[in-house]
Amino acid sequence: MYDIAVIGAGIIGTFVARELSKYDLKIVLIEKDTDIANGTTKSNSAIVHGGYDAKPGTLKAKLNALGNPMFNDICTKLDVPFKRIGSLVIATNQEEMASVRELYERGIENNIPNMMILDGKETIEMEKNINKNVIGSLYSPTAGIVSPWELAVALAENAADNGVEIKLGNKVTDIKKVQEGYSIEMEDEKLEAKYVINCAGIYADDINAMVAPRSFDIRPTRGQYNVLDKSAGDIVTHVIFQAPTKAGKGTLVAPTVHGNLLVGPDAEDLEDKENTSTSSDRISFIREKSKKTTDKIPFGATITSFAGLRAKPSTEDFIIEESKDAKGFINVAGIESPGLSAAPAIADYVVDIVKEVAGDLKAKEDFIDSRRPFIKFMELSDEEKAKLIKKDPRYGRIICRCENITEGEIVDVIKRNAGAKTVDAIKRRARPGMGRCQGGFCGPRVMEILARELGMDIKDVLKDGKNSYILTGNTKEN
Repeated sequence: MYDIAVIGAGIIGTFVARELSKYDLKIVLIEKDTDIANGTTKSNSAIVHGGYDAKPGTLKAKLNALGNPMFNDICTKLDVPFKRIGSLVIATNQEEMASVRELYERGIENNIPNMMILDGKETIEMEKNINKNVIGSLYSPTAGIVSPWELAVALAENAADNGVEIKLGNKVTDIKKVQEGYSIEMEDEKLEAKYVINCAGIYADDINAMVAPRSFDIRPTRGQYNVLDKSAGDIVTHVIFQAPTKAGKGTLVAPTVHGNLLVGPDAEDLEDKENTSTSSDRISFIREKSKKTTDKIPFGATITSFAGLRAKPSTEDFIIEESKDAKGFINVAGIESPGLSAAPAIADYVVDIVKEVAGDLKAKEDFIDSRRPFIKFMELSDEEKAKLIKKDPRYGRIICRCENITEGEIVDVIKRNAGAKTVDAIKRRARPGMGRCQGGFCGPRVMEILARELGMDIKDVLKDGKNSYILTGNTKEN
């Protein structure tokens, strides 16, 4: 019997599991996919929002304002890249300028610090490549960029360091109330927990419906993006939003934490919760929309496109509460934007609910609040590189030439707690395959290393999800 089962290992589930691991509890983190952060967390804008956009009085507004300043500390402790680069919401006419001022007033109500209304000249001085027809903007210096999947993996790893058991590739098929809590049935096993925390993203409504009448619905909204090569990474230096209008919120243009350029998203309401396909017409749409921000984007330098699904709730606000119909079952649902920005505060909020439901929790005296840092070989001095290669020659073998990732770094992310078990899991942790060739050259070597380190046949190596086999057999028999 576990004390707590957390369902869903995205940014919310991993934050919750890590926060609860500070207490003397037996915790299990359950995920239907083959890796941490395989849903919305790996496919979003990666923005830590300033907090001026959410409607005052909502959980979104409250938890965004609380969560934003928490990123410096958590990312430092978990060795996750985070940059507080600030954001601009630009206006090109008086209607949009009125929208900018409205966002500023919202920010004041939400207690967002240091915001400023800039005129056109001041905005252009901050961003040399921005369109010259901009007449003003809202500047929010506390906005930032992060790698959400790296953060979720780090949280899961740190949670595991503190005793949380992680079960990947375990889809929950049913949940039943039992005398001391809940019986959770998965495809291949069953377990019991006194309390359940539902962090299942776009499937949170379905998980809730297993134990209670359907009280909310989650509808997936698909957003598509372009990622450009690092040669385009300095086109802008801030996160740049277009002022929201009756036609929508527009398209953002932003640098990524690793030096690329991100353009997108659009927004399409769907019924299919698995449809993360991209389409040429929607990609063309976001490219055209981005010209309102700047016409300097070299889309010929695009290295990949992707789509993500946002969990749009019927309530129009985060749903974070104990179910009224199932005691001890806590929903953390409808966590759409600014969910990433609010995530650390959401975890604190959930822990407070657990304390109300279960009583006071005993804090661990030996909680580990940080994780072993990654060795980033290319960031070392020549002397440090030579010393490391002498100690471990694997750091002297470059596997990914686009991102300059060594064999030593790849082996490291395989061997850690919550370590990589698929090619894309390695890609998300150590970045081989994230560059210009998108794994075209380093992919086979990554597969060889993965098979060797996990003691498996290379034909059994997966790209990402279940049954995503890359090889089917030999092309020639010796």
